[in-house]
Amino acid sequence: AHSSASPDGFQIASYVAQQTKRLGILLAHRPGFVAPTLAARQLATLDHFSAGRLAVHIISGGDDAEQQRDGDYLQHDARYRRTSEYLDVVKRAWTSAQPFDHTGEYYRVTGHQSQIRPLQQPHLPVYFGGSSDAAIAVAGRHADVYALWGESLAQVADTIARVRASAAKHGREREIRFSLSLRPIIAPTEDAAWARAESILERAKEVVTRSPKFIVRPKDPKNVGSQRLLAEAAKGPVVDQRLWTGIAALTHAAGNSTSLVGTPRQVADALLEYRRLGVSTF
Repeated sequence: AHSSASPDGFQIASYVAQQTKRLGILLAHRPGFVAPTLAARQLATLDHFSAGRLAVHIISGGDDAEQQRDGDYLQHDARYRRTSEYLDVVKRAWTSAQPFDHTGEYYRVTGHQSQIRPLQQPHLPVYFGGSSDAAIAVAGRHADVYALWGESLAQVADTIARVRASAAKHGREREIRFSLSLRPIIAPTEDAAWARAESILERAKEVVTRSPKFIVRPKDPKNVGSQRLLAEAAKGPVVDQRLWTGIAALTHAAGNSTSLVGTPRQVADALLEYRRLGVSTF
């Protein structure tokens, strides 16, 4: 996870890399708080220590108030412009065989050349999310994997089409891949799975009523991804037969909060429907 209150992801990822042998590590990283050349070296170093198991998930930030808790006062679209330039510099630091200069809107670098490059070539995978037009533009230019929350089949198909159209402007429409994040709720029977979902919802209600985070969370979140999940939840607790929106509605779509509910076979079949739309990572 990454937010203005989260534990430090680099330290967690380093610990995970030391404790495991095969587990992949997806490190969330927010541009704008360290220099892109420094971030490139940090990520490349960790890629070596993890034996090439690292990917980075770039979190530009969709909520002005949340960004400001860490002292970042750029507005939404400007944050995504900064992200795009940040990734330009990071990728040059990862791949340039010669010292390079960069002068842009947010960063200026003179004569940079790194002694450490990623173990994975040409560089470690860049995951990226965001549903606004500004985010889609960055995804088309930079994302190796575009990450979606668990939306309806229709919404996922629409987002994939938008991202591929953006990637086509850079000749990358065949390179970009898609990842879907869901919370499966499974049981031996469908009725038992739905009962489990309702049990989770009742326990979540108790947590939310006591949590300062959710007490102050606005009912109309500013980030487009949460707005899209709430639009799904407004259709009812179940969309597309088994996409459950109960937790998304309860938390005002605080992140990855939708579920597929059913037997293992039913949930697997539902995942295959997303696979047919072009999702390759779950």
